[in-house]
Amino acid sequence: MAFIGIFAYSGIYSEYYGLVQTSDEYYMDTNMADGWIDNDNFDDLAVQKVNEFATQTDRQEVVQSVADLEGKPDITLHFIEKGTISKFYTTDGEDFDASDDSGVWIDQRFADARDLHVGDKITFEFDNSTIKKEIKGIGYSPEYIYETSPSSLTPDFSELGFAYLSYKAYPEDLEYNKLLVKYECSDNDFKEKLDDAIDYLSFTKKEDHLSVSKFANEMAQHKMIGDVFPIVFILVTFLTLLTTMTRIVTHQRTQIGILKAVGFKDSTIILHYLSYAFFPVLLGAVLGLVTGPMIIPQMFYPTMTTMYSMPVWHPGFDMSFVYIAILLVVLSVFVTYLTCRRISKENPANTMRPKAPNISSKSFIEKSKLWNRLSFNFRWNVRDARANKFRAFMAIVGVMGCVALLIAAFGMNDSLNELKSWEYDDISHFESKIQLSNEANPMELYYILNESNGSFIMQQSIEIKANDMEDTVTLLASNNTDLISYTDSNRNQIDIDEGDVSISTKLAEKFNLTRGDKIRWHIVGSDEWVTSKIGQIHAEPISQGLIMSPDTLEDQGLNFTPTNILTDEKYGENLDSIKSVTTIEKMKESWDTMTTSVMMMVSVVTVVAVVLAGLVLYNLGILSFTEMEREIATLKVLGFKTNVLRKLLLTQNIIFTFIGFILGIPLGFYFMTLMMDAAGESLYYIPTLTWGNILLCAAITFAISIGVNLLFSDKIKNLDMVEALKDVD
Repeated sequence: MAFIGIFAYSGIYSEYYGLVQTSDEYYMDTNMADGWIDNDNFDDLAVQKVNEFATQTDRQEVVQSVADLEGKPDITLHFIEKGTISKFYTTDGEDFDASDDSGVWIDQRFADARDLHVGDKITFEFDNSTIKKEIKGIGYSPEYIYETSPSSLTPDFSELGFAYLSYKAYPEDLEYNKLLVKYECSDNDFKEKLDDAIDYLSFTKKEDHLSVSKFANEMAQHKMIGDVFPIVFILVTFLTLLTTMTRIVTHQRTQIGILKAVGFKDSTIILHYLSYAFFPVLLGAVLGLVTGPMIIPQMFYPTMTTMYSMPVWHPGFDMSFVYIAILLVVLSVFVTYLTCRRISKENPANTMRPKAPNISSKSFIEKSKLWNRLSFNFRWNVRDARANKFRAFMAIVGVMGCVALLIAAFGMNDSLNELKSWEYDDISHFESKIQLSNEANPMELYYILNESNGSFIMQQSIEIKANDMEDTVTLLASNNTDLISYTDSNRNQIDIDEGDVSISTKLAEKFNLTRGDKIRWHIVGSDEWVTSKIGQIHAEPISQGLIMSPDTLEDQGLNFTPTNILTDEKYGENLDSIKSVTTIEKMKESWDTMTTSVMMMVSVVTVVAVVLAGLVLYNLGILSFTEMEREIATLKVLGFKTNVLRKLLLTQNIIFTFIGFILGIPLGFYFMTLMMDAAGESLYYIPTLTWGNILLCAAITFAISIGVNLLFSDKIKNLDMVEALKDVD
């Protein structure tokens, strides 16, 4: 039990601390920017003004390009002035050199996917320009731990990447459009100074950067899982250790009495039994400390690396692992000491006798007329539970903790499955989503539209402001089409009227907005801000933002620029205006990939919870049998058959299991909501727990309870009647 508790605690937390420590070291080694300022051009005067309140600045020209490779993958090019902030992390080849105009440093994941190596030549096309460079280095960038894919929830590293080049490699006169800054003041103070100093399009602080925020949300969810599950493991483990040591000392009270009678000191006897608690718990805790961080994090890294890119992945360590292990050992020893101390105060003659059964006064129900109408089985178990309240409490709490773990794990599984069904069954009805090129030919676009029998949509990142808050979300502009449905929080279909701007429910809750309120927003990369009145509120499980029709968008003074075509057909024609085509099945697969790490955690928790439930119920069953040996022997003398006695124990187990199960359901549901809330701001979910999984949890719990009871049949048959019925007077 000590091993399982510490194994789960240190293993799950080491995976979380590993993410935190590795990313922090990565950000520090690469001097990650504190903020990014976007503008059409940052001249020397603008940089000089920002330098008055920033500790460090570095200019970049960031452009979107396509590589001259099969499929025309998208590559974000960074033309760097100095390369001192958010530095390129080289894993192969030369370190980045901002004065080298002949080389390019490319994304490790893209290089692996495209089988590119140092020394290869690669050509990029952008803004009617073409440049060909030699790959001088391959590595990572702290700004691209997470890369968003336009056609999938998970990044396809063969279709997108980034590259770093010297500012000297730019083919024309370079106008820097991004300024990276480091500063020591707060984000708000820096932004206020920035507003007073220069004109700019947008400012993004570190915590709002897409890559940083996405990875932070991932770490937050892992932390929440670490906060909930291991604590329950430790609690259940401690309760089980407590009952175990109580049972051992009580069962061996005769031996203790003999030792006292032949002259052994109380301190010697206590030390002997303290070793029962100290050495096994210490051994289990040490094994858990060693193996937990070695095993559990390695189970998650394969799935984490499909979503995120870092040069190093390793488990973390925190002294809390050691403190918890020491605390578990100390508490186990302390509980054993209290148990031994009580027995050591008795004289040797009393200690050699079996422990006198606990006696309780009659309860209200025992004094009522209903009591005599109840079965002997039920009355006997009620009296036994009242006489042994501590054992009953331990049984209920132990079962409750294990059930809460199972309910939380199954609930997360159900909630994620409901999100998937909501998005890809209730909302998305298309077969293919065609992503259009930024330089698409208008005539070719309409050809694709007619050939695919599809519908134009526009999806863009936008920045919104309201009630002194701001966020970067998604804009969807779509005609009335059967290929997309809009829903409310109950997954009922709704219509968004022409002229209305609809905001997602989660975003409205975050900004404290209702119908009739106004918001300001602009498309990222544009300095044209517009003000819109909220006409409706919709619910969207995966992407939060605004929805409106193309006409409504143009009424706001903005152009409707199609970015995708939705169609209910499988479209496979290869045209220059098409960047990529993805199907609804691929989207579902990317969802499954994105949630793999969470589902892995669910599986781990489920297995450990089942093992804990078995050990808890088995240990409590042995404790019950030990404390009831005299009563069971008396009943056997009176003629009760073994099967009847087994039924007595089974009834008690089932009653305690039932109470623990009922109490564990709301606790597990609460744990599940805590962990789903930590999934990030982009997900909106309705906590879900299907009856099927509730019944499965019940089946697991009660099967273990009944199975444990069957193990005691031989103990009842082989009970030493003479020993059990020794007089306690």
